[in-house]
Amino acid sequence: MSVYERELKGVLQGDKKVIEKVTKSCDENTKKIFFQICEKPFIVIRAAGSFGVDLVAVREDFSFPIEVKASVDKIFHFSDDPRLTEQAEVLRKDCSDAGVIPLYAFRLKRIRGDPWRIFTLEIDNIRGRIKLFYDRIPKIEKTKTGNYVMRWGNGMALHRFIEYLC
Repeated sequence: MSVYERELKGVLQGDKKVIEKVTKSCDENTKKIFFQICEKPFIVIRAAGSFGVDLVAVREDFSFPIEVKASVDKIFHFSDDPRLTEQAEVLRKDCSDAGVIPLYAFRLKRIRGDPWRIFTLEIDNIRGRIKLFYDRIPKIEKTKTGNYVMRWGNGMALHRFIEYLC
């Protein structure tokens, strides 16, 4: 498990030590929002497997398969590794079939403030209350050549994601 998978797992589980470390360079309002997850944490399970997802977050009201990516660059190109595109397509199909929202958590290295951004894929079959939430999450873009790309600046900040969930 990578250090960033552990970090996100700790945040979503409401681990105060992890949240303190992640929010060290955040303003007080952002810190306060991060700590809201402690009131309603997820059970987060590591999902080992080369073609699965990294984490699965489960709570009474929401469950998400999560793929964690980290980079020093603000743009993450799936085309850098053809397996990433194939993995995204499999995840998209499986989540469409199940009516589940897949999450991509993009961790930008060497940045002050909230380093995480949340994205999802274009999914069919999302209904009910969760559809309202799904519509708010930025979608991973596709380039003109059909390759997936995440632009960190276009994602939903993790603290905003937590604020909505809590």
